[in-house]
Amino acid sequence: MRKETSCVQSGSYHDRETGGVNTPIFTSSAFEYLGRETVYPRYFNTPNQTAVEQKMCALEGAGGAVLFSSGMAAISTTLLTLMKPGDHVVMLDAVYGGTHALVADNFERLGLAYTFVPTRVDAVEQALTPRTRVVFIESPTNPLLEVIDVLGVAELAKRRGAVSIIDNTFATPINQNPISLGIDVVVHSGTKYLGGHSDICCGIVLASLDRSREIRRMACHLGGSVNAATCYLIERSLKTLALRVERQSQNAGRIAAYLERHRKVRRVNYPGLESFAGREIAMRQMKTFGGMLSFELDDGEASERFLRRLRLIRPAVSLGGVETIISSPKATSHAKISPEDRRRIGITDGLLRLSVGIEHVDDLIEDLEQALQDA
Repeated sequence: MRKETSCVQSGSYHDRETGGVNTPIFTSSAFEYLGRETVYPRYFNTPNQTAVEQKMCALEGAGGAVLFSSGMAAISTTLLTLMKPGDHVVMLDAVYGGTHALVADNFERLGLAYTFVPTRVDAVEQALTPRTRVVFIESPTNPLLEVIDVLGVAELAKRRGAVSIIDNTFATPINQNPISLGIDVVVHSGTKYLGGHSDICCGIVLASLDRSREIRRMACHLGGSVNAATCYLIERSLKTLALRVERQSQNAGRIAAYLERHRKVRRVNYPGLESFAGREIAMRQMKTFGGMLSFELDDGEASERFLRRLRLIRPAVSLGGVETIISSPKATSHAKISPEDRRRIGITDGLLRLSVGIEHVDDLIEDLEQALQDA
Protein backbone atom coordinates (compact mmCIF):
# COMPACT_ATOMS: atom_id res chain seq x y z
CA MET A 1 0.00 0.00 0.00
CA ARG A 2 1.08 3.57 -0.60
CA LYS A 3 1.71 5.81 2.40
CA GLU A 4 -1.66 7.59 2.23
CA THR A 5 -3.47 4.24 2.23
CA SER A 6 -1.31 2.75 4.98
CA CYS A 7 -2.11 5.72 7.21
CA VAL A 8 -5.78 4.78 7.04
CA GLN A 9 -5.83 1.01 6.59
CA SER A 10 -2.78 -0.55 8.27
CA GLY A 11 -2.89 -2.02 11.75
CA SER A 12 -6.57 -1.57 12.58
CA TYR A 13 -8.17 -4.17 14.85
CA HIS A 14 -11.32 -5.41 13.10
CA ASP A 15 -13.99 -6.39 15.61
CA ARG A 16 -16.01 -9.10 13.88
CA GLU A 17 -18.62 -9.09 16.64
CA THR A 18 -19.82 -5.55 15.90
CA GLY A 19 -18.32 -4.82 12.46
CA GLY A 20 -17.06 -1.43 13.58
CA VAL A 21 -14.52 0.18 11.24
CA ASN A 22 -12.44 1.67 14.09
CA THR A 23 -10.32 -0.23 16.59
CA PRO A 24 -12.34 -0.58 19.83
CA ILE A 25 -10.86 0.89 23.01
CA PHE A 26 -9.97 -2.03 25.28
CA THR A 27 -10.09 -0.42 28.69
CA SER A 28 -9.01 -3.54 30.61
CA SER A 29 -5.77 -3.61 32.56
CA ALA A 30 -6.58 -7.23 33.47
CA PHE A 31 -6.89 -9.87 30.71
CA GLU A 32 -7.69 -13.58 31.03
CA TYR A 33 -4.61 -15.74 30.47
CA LEU A 34 -5.66 -19.43 30.48
CA GLY A 35 -5.05 -20.88 27.05
CA ARG A 36 -3.82 -17.61 25.55
CA GLU A 37 -0.91 -15.18 25.49
CA THR A 38 -0.51 -13.13 28.65
CA VAL A 39 -1.66 -9.59 27.82
CA TYR A 40 -0.89 -6.68 30.12
CA PRO A 41 -0.42 -2.93 29.43
CA ARG A 42 3.11 -2.87 30.91
CA TYR A 43 4.06 -5.73 28.61
CA PHE A 44 3.34 -3.42 25.63
CA ASN A 45 1.07 -5.99 23.97
CA THR A 46 -2.55 -4.89 24.36
CA PRO A 47 -4.70 -4.73 21.21
CA ASN A 48 -4.67 -0.92 21.19
CA GLN A 49 -0.90 -0.75 21.57
CA THR A 50 -0.42 -3.34 18.85
CA ALA A 51 -2.70 -1.53 16.40
CA VAL A 52 -0.55 1.62 16.55
CA GLU A 53 2.69 -0.35 16.33
CA GLN A 54 1.54 -2.24 13.24
CA LYS A 55 0.44 0.95 11.49
CA MET A 56 3.81 2.59 12.20
CA CYS A 57 5.68 -0.50 11.04
CA ALA A 58 3.87 -0.22 7.71
CA LEU A 59 4.75 3.48 7.43
CA GLU A 60 8.42 3.11 8.37
CA GLY A 61 9.09 -0.29 6.79
CA ALA A 62 10.05 -1.83 10.13
CA GLY A 63 9.81 -5.41 11.36
CA GLY A 64 8.72 -4.45 14.88
CA ALA A 65 7.87 -1.51 17.10
CA VAL A 66 7.37 -0.55 20.73
CA LEU A 67 4.96 2.24 21.68
CA PHE A 68 5.89 4.41 24.68
CA SER A 69 4.33 7.08 26.87
CA SER A 70 6.76 9.75 25.58
CA GLY A 71 9.53 10.30 23.09
CA MET A 72 12.10 10.46 25.87
CA ALA A 73 10.87 7.14 27.27
CA ALA A 74 11.45 5.66 23.82
CA ILE A 75 14.95 7.16 23.52
CA SER A 76 16.13 6.39 27.05
CA THR A 77 14.83 2.81 26.96
CA THR A 78 16.49 2.18 23.61
CA LEU A 79 19.86 3.53 24.72
CA LEU A 80 19.76 1.58 27.98
CA THR A 81 18.88 -1.56 26.03
CA LEU A 82 21.76 -1.28 23.60
CA MET A 83 24.50 -0.03 25.93
CA LYS A 84 26.31 -1.47 28.94
CA PRO A 85 28.94 0.09 31.26
CA GLY A 86 32.08 0.82 29.29
CA ASP A 87 30.28 1.37 25.99
CA HIS A 88 30.50 4.62 24.03
CA VAL A 89 27.92 6.56 22.00
CA VAL A 90 28.60 9.14 19.30
CA MET A 91 25.77 11.67 19.19
CA LEU A 92 25.14 14.80 17.17
CA ASP A 93 25.64 17.94 19.23
CA ALA A 94 22.54 19.47 17.64
CA VAL A 95 20.05 16.83 18.80
CA TYR A 96 16.91 17.70 20.76
CA GLY A 97 17.77 19.30 24.10
CA GLY A 98 16.08 16.58 26.15
CA THR A 99 18.20 13.90 24.49
CA HIS A 100 21.34 15.99 24.93
CA ALA A 101 20.57 16.51 28.64
CA LEU A 102 19.76 12.82 29.20
CA VAL A 103 23.23 11.87 28.03
CA ALA A 104 25.20 14.76 29.56
CA ASP A 105 23.49 14.51 32.96
CA ASN A 106 23.37 10.74 33.42
CA PHE A 107 25.69 8.68 31.27
CA GLU A 108 28.92 9.27 33.17
CA ARG A 109 27.47 7.98 36.45
CA LEU A 110 26.10 4.95 34.59
CA GLY A 111 29.56 4.13 33.26
CA LEU A 112 28.65 5.10 29.69
CA ALA A 113 30.95 7.28 27.58
CA TYR A 114 29.77 9.77 24.98
CA THR A 115 31.03 12.24 22.40
CA PHE A 116 28.97 15.04 20.89
CA VAL A 117 29.94 15.93 17.31
CA PRO A 118 28.92 18.38 14.54
CA THR A 119 26.29 17.31 12.02
CA ARG A 120 28.70 15.75 9.51
CA VAL A 121 29.52 12.15 8.61
CA ASP A 122 33.26 12.80 8.84
CA ALA A 123 32.83 14.19 12.36
CA VAL A 124 30.97 11.04 13.36
CA GLU A 125 33.72 8.89 11.89
CA GLN A 126 36.49 10.77 13.70
CA ALA A 127 34.72 10.25 17.05
CA LEU A 128 34.31 6.48 16.72
CA THR A 129 36.34 4.31 19.06
CA PRO A 130 36.64 0.53 19.53
CA ARG A 131 34.10 0.91 22.37
CA THR A 132 31.50 2.75 20.28
CA ARG A 133 28.28 0.77 20.48
CA VAL A 134 25.77 3.36 19.25
CA VAL A 135 25.68 6.23 16.75
CA PHE A 136 22.70 8.53 17.41
CA ILE A 137 21.63 11.20 14.92
CA GLU A 138 18.73 13.48 14.03
CA SER A 139 17.95 14.74 10.56
CA PRO A 140 16.64 17.40 10.35
CA THR A 141 17.84 18.46 13.79
CA ASN A 142 15.87 20.32 16.42
CA PRO A 143 15.84 23.38 16.19
CA LEU A 144 18.48 24.27 13.56
CA LEU A 145 17.12 21.91 10.86
CA GLU A 146 20.61 20.64 10.06
CA VAL A 147 20.67 17.54 7.87
CA ILE A 148 23.18 14.73 7.69
CA ASP A 149 23.72 12.04 5.07
CA VAL A 150 21.63 9.28 6.66
CA LEU A 151 22.82 6.59 4.25
CA GLY A 152 26.43 7.59 4.92
CA VAL A 153 25.98 7.33 8.69
CA ALA A 154 24.23 3.95 8.38
CA GLU A 155 27.01 2.49 6.24
CA LEU A 156 29.70 3.89 8.54
CA ALA A 157 28.06 2.44 11.65
CA LYS A 158 27.70 -0.99 10.04
CA ARG A 159 31.37 -1.05 9.01
CA ARG A 160 32.41 -0.21 12.57
CA GLY A 161 30.02 -2.61 14.31
CA ALA A 162 27.84 0.10 15.90
CA VAL A 163 24.05 0.33 16.04
CA SER A 164 22.68 3.38 14.22
CA ILE A 165 19.71 5.27 15.70
CA ILE A 166 17.90 8.25 14.21
CA ASP A 167 15.30 10.55 15.72
CA ASN A 168 12.94 10.95 12.76
CA THR A 169 10.44 13.23 14.52
CA PHE A 170 10.88 16.31 12.32
CA ALA A 171 10.85 14.40 9.03
CA THR A 172 7.97 12.03 9.92
CA PRO A 173 7.58 8.67 8.13
CA ILE A 174 5.83 10.54 5.32
CA ASN A 175 8.92 12.53 4.34
CA GLN A 176 11.77 10.18 5.29
CA ASN A 177 12.22 6.43 5.90
CA PRO A 178 15.65 5.85 7.45
CA ILE A 179 15.33 2.04 7.65
CA SER A 180 15.31 1.93 3.84
CA LEU A 181 18.60 3.85 4.00
CA GLY A 182 20.17 1.29 6.30
CA ILE A 183 19.49 2.78 9.76
CA ASP A 184 18.98 0.15 12.46
CA VAL A 185 16.59 1.93 14.85
CA VAL A 186 14.13 4.78 14.27
CA VAL A 187 12.59 6.76 17.15
CA HIS A 188 9.80 9.32 17.13
CA SER A 189 8.37 11.69 19.65
CA GLY A 190 4.81 10.81 18.73
CA THR A 191 3.60 13.75 20.78
CA LYS A 192 4.42 15.82 17.72
CA TYR A 193 3.37 14.91 14.18
CA LEU A 194 2.08 11.40 14.86
CA GLY A 195 -0.44 12.72 17.37
CA GLY A 196 -0.72 15.95 15.44
CA HIS A 197 -3.34 17.73 17.56
CA SER A 198 -1.37 18.86 20.63
CA ASP A 199 -3.45 16.66 22.93
CA ILE A 200 -1.45 13.47 23.59
CA CYS A 201 2.03 12.42 24.72
CA CYS A 202 3.72 9.33 23.28
CA GLY A 203 6.84 7.96 21.60
CA ILE A 204 7.72 4.96 19.46
CA VAL A 205 10.75 2.86 18.53
CA LEU A 206 10.93 0.93 15.25
CA ALA A 207 13.53 -1.65 14.26
CA SER A 208 13.91 -5.25 13.12
CA LEU A 209 11.63 -7.75 14.83
CA ASP A 210 14.47 -9.20 16.93
CA ARG A 211 15.82 -5.82 18.03
CA SER A 212 12.34 -4.49 18.84
CA ARG A 213 11.77 -7.54 21.05
CA GLU A 214 15.03 -6.78 22.86
CA ILE A 215 13.89 -3.19 23.46
CA ARG A 216 10.46 -4.41 24.57
CA ARG A 217 12.06 -6.60 27.26
CA MET A 218 13.82 -3.57 28.73
CA ALA A 219 10.64 -1.50 28.36
CA CYS A 220 8.74 -3.99 30.51
CA HIS A 221 11.21 -3.30 33.33
CA LEU A 222 11.09 0.49 32.97
CA GLY A 223 7.33 0.70 32.51
CA GLY A 224 6.75 3.58 30.08
CA SER A 225 3.57 2.14 28.57
CA VAL A 226 0.57 3.93 27.05
CA ASN A 227 -3.08 3.54 28.08
CA ALA A 228 -5.77 2.36 25.68
CA ALA A 229 -7.53 5.72 25.30
CA THR A 230 -4.29 7.42 24.25
CA CYS A 231 -3.54 4.58 21.84
CA TYR A 232 -6.92 5.13 20.23
CA LEU A 233 -6.17 8.85 19.76
CA ILE A 234 -2.79 8.07 18.22
CA GLU A 235 -4.29 5.59 15.77
CA ARG A 236 -7.04 8.05 14.86
CA SER A 237 -4.49 10.80 14.25
CA LEU A 238 -2.22 8.64 12.11
CA LYS A 239 -5.04 8.26 9.59
CA THR A 240 -4.61 11.91 8.57
CA LEU A 241 -0.81 12.09 8.92
CA ALA A 242 -0.07 12.19 5.20
CA LEU A 243 -2.62 14.93 4.57
CA ARG A 244 -1.42 17.04 7.48
CA VAL A 245 2.26 16.74 6.65
CA GLU A 246 1.66 17.61 3.00
CA ARG A 247 -0.14 20.85 3.92
CA GLN A 248 2.33 21.73 6.69
CA SER A 249 5.26 21.23 4.32
CA GLN A 250 3.69 23.43 1.65
CA ASN A 251 2.99 26.18 4.18
CA ALA A 252 6.48 25.99 5.68
CA GLY A 253 8.12 26.37 2.29
CA ARG A 254 6.14 29.54 1.58
CA ILE A 255 6.86 31.00 5.02
CA ALA A 256 10.57 30.19 4.87
CA ALA A 257 10.88 32.01 1.54
CA TYR A 258 9.00 35.02 2.95
CA LEU A 259 11.15 35.21 6.08
CA GLU A 260 14.38 34.88 4.10
CA ARG A 261 13.49 38.06 2.23
CA HIS A 262 12.53 40.05 5.34
CA ARG A 263 14.98 42.77 6.37
CA LYS A 264 14.58 42.06 10.09
CA VAL A 265 15.35 38.37 9.84
CA ARG A 266 19.05 37.56 10.06
CA ARG A 267 18.88 33.91 9.04
CA VAL A 268 16.33 31.22 8.17
CA ASN A 269 16.96 27.50 8.70
CA TYR A 270 14.89 25.39 6.33
CA PRO A 271 16.16 22.55 4.09
CA GLY A 272 13.95 23.65 1.21
CA LEU A 273 15.72 26.99 0.72
CA GLU A 274 18.32 27.10 -2.03
CA SER A 275 20.60 28.98 0.37
CA PHE A 276 20.43 26.18 2.95
CA ALA A 277 23.76 24.36 3.30
CA GLY A 278 22.29 20.85 3.47
CA ARG A 279 19.66 21.20 0.76
CA GLU A 280 21.22 18.68 -1.65
CA ILE A 281 21.43 16.03 1.07
CA ALA A 282 17.83 16.70 2.09
CA MET A 283 16.68 16.36 -1.53
CA ARG A 284 18.26 12.90 -1.74
CA GLN A 285 16.66 11.47 1.40
CA MET A 286 13.43 13.42 1.98
CA LYS A 287 10.20 13.52 0.00
CA THR A 288 9.44 17.12 0.99
CA PHE A 289 11.20 19.36 3.49
CA GLY A 290 8.67 19.25 6.34
CA GLY A 291 6.70 21.71 8.43
CA MET A 292 9.46 22.90 10.78
CA LEU A 293 11.74 25.89 10.38
CA SER A 294 13.66 28.28 12.58
CA PHE A 295 14.79 31.84 12.11
CA GLU A 296 16.93 34.34 13.93
CA LEU A 297 16.23 37.92 14.98
CA ASP A 298 18.84 40.35 16.31
CA ASP A 299 18.74 39.29 19.95
CA GLY A 300 16.59 37.98 22.80
CA GLU A 301 14.84 41.33 23.31
CA ALA A 302 13.80 41.50 19.66
CA SER A 303 12.48 37.95 19.74
CA GLU A 304 10.55 38.66 22.95
CA ARG A 305 8.89 41.75 21.42
CA PHE A 306 8.04 39.74 18.33
CA LEU A 307 6.46 36.90 20.31
CA ARG A 308 4.28 39.27 22.28
CA ARG A 309 2.97 40.95 19.12
CA LEU A 310 1.74 37.77 17.46
CA ARG A 311 -2.04 37.47 17.26
CA LEU A 312 -2.71 34.20 15.43
CA ILE A 313 0.47 32.21 15.98
CA ARG A 314 0.78 31.18 19.63
CA PRO A 315 4.00 30.98 21.63
CA ALA A 316 3.81 27.46 23.06
CA VAL A 317 5.86 24.38 23.87
CA SER A 318 6.01 21.34 21.55
CA LEU A 319 5.39 21.16 17.80
CA GLY A 320 3.78 19.21 14.97
CA GLY A 321 0.14 20.12 15.63
CA VAL A 322 -2.47 21.35 13.19
CA GLU A 323 -2.11 24.83 14.68
CA THR A 324 0.95 27.00 14.08
CA ILE A 325 2.99 27.59 17.23
CA ILE A 326 6.34 29.20 17.92
CA SER A 327 8.91 28.96 20.69
CA SER A 328 12.27 30.25 21.84
CA PRO A 329 14.56 27.18 22.12
CA LYS A 330 16.65 28.78 24.85
CA ALA A 331 13.54 28.94 27.07
CA THR A 332 11.90 25.64 26.03
CA SER A 333 13.44 22.71 24.16
CA HIS A 334 17.04 23.61 25.10
CA ALA A 335 16.48 25.26 28.48
CA LYS A 336 18.25 22.38 30.26
CA ILE A 337 21.42 22.93 28.26
CA SER A 338 24.00 25.40 29.57
CA PRO A 339 24.35 28.79 27.82
CA GLU A 340 27.86 27.75 26.79
CA ASP A 341 26.61 24.59 25.12
CA ARG A 342 23.81 26.51 23.39
CA ARG A 343 26.29 28.99 21.97
CA ARG A 344 28.55 26.18 20.76
CA ILE A 345 25.66 24.46 19.00
CA GLY A 346 24.47 27.73 17.42
CA ILE A 347 21.30 28.36 19.43
CA THR A 348 21.29 32.11 19.96
CA ASP A 349 19.00 34.17 22.18
CA GLY A 350 17.31 35.52 19.06
CA LEU A 351 16.54 32.09 17.57
CA LEU A 352 12.87 31.14 17.19
CA ARG A 353 11.47 27.75 16.17
CA LEU A 354 8.28 27.77 14.09
CA SER A 355 6.02 24.72 13.85
CA VAL A 356 3.82 25.44 10.84
CA GLY A 357 0.23 24.21 10.93
CA ILE A 358 -2.50 23.66 8.36
CA GLU A 359 -4.06 27.13 8.41
CA HIS A 360 -4.19 29.27 5.28
CA VAL A 361 -0.61 30.35 4.67
CA ASP A 362 -1.53 33.94 3.83
CA ASP A 363 -3.07 34.42 7.28
CA LEU A 364 0.11 33.13 8.87
CA ILE A 365 2.35 35.40 6.80
CA GLU A 366 0.17 38.42 7.63
CA ASP A 367 0.55 37.66 11.34
CA LEU A 368 4.31 37.32 11.01
CA GLU A 369 4.50 40.58 9.07
CA GLN A 370 2.63 42.66 11.62
CA ALA A 371 4.64 41.19 14.50
CA LEU A 372 7.95 41.84 12.76
CA GLN A 373 7.20 45.54 12.30
CA ASP A 374 8.27 46.41 15.84
CA ALA A 375 10.64 43.49 16.49
